[in-house]
Amino acid sequence: MVYDGIILSLLIGFFRGGSLKGLAYMKLKWGWLFPLLLGIEICIFLLQNKLSVIASLSNYLFIAIYIVGLAFLWLNRHNQGFMIIFIGVLLNFIVMALNGGRMPVSIEASQFLGLEYIDALKAGTYGKHMAIDNSTLLPFLGDIIPLSAPYPKEQVISIGDVVMNVGAFIFIQHLMLDYKNDKSSLQTVNEGR
Repeated sequence: MVYDGIILSLLIGFFRGGSLKGLAYMKLKWGWLFPLLLGIEICIFLLQNKLSVIASLSNYLFIAIYIVGLAFLWLNRHNQGFMIIFIGVLLNFIVMALNGGRMPVSIEASQFLGLEYIDALKAGTYGKHMAIDNSTLLPFLGDIIPLSAPYPKEQVISIGDVVMNVGAFIFIQHLMLDYKNDKSSLQTVNEGR
C-alpha cells in the first residue's frame, strides 16, 4: 500500500506543478538503510517457505526490520511528514509485535482476494501475515480495510498503512513543490537585478 501512496503522491505533485528534481535535494540520515531493509524484507518473504531456518526466524526478522525502520524514521523526524510516517509504522509494529511478529488480517475483508490467499492466510504461510482469530490482540490495528474496484489493486490495508501514506504524501509534496517554489524565488531575484 505504501508504494501506491508514493505513486499517487508523485502524480499529484506533478499535477500541482511540482518537480522530481526536488527529490534530489532530499536529506536523510542513514538514507541507505531504507532500501537495505526493503531488500532484506523481500528476501525473507521469498525464502521463508523454501528455507526452514528463515521460516523459523521470519517473525523475529520482521520485528527487527520494524525496529530498525522506526529508528531510521525517528532520526529523520525533522522532515515534513516523517512523524506521521513514524506513527503509522509504530501502529503496524505494535500489532505485529503483540501477535508474534505477524500482521493480523481480517478474513472477511479479504474475501475478494480469492480462496488461495485465504487458505495461505489461515495456514500462516503468506509472508508476514496471519488470519485474525479470537486470540488476536488489537485486531482493529490489523489489515481490516478492504480496497477493491475501482481501486486499481485489490488489497487489504491497516490503519497504520493509511497513516503512513498520509505522511509520505506530505513529505513528497513538500519536496516536489518546495523545489518549484525555491526555483521561482531564485528566478524572481535574478530578474530583479
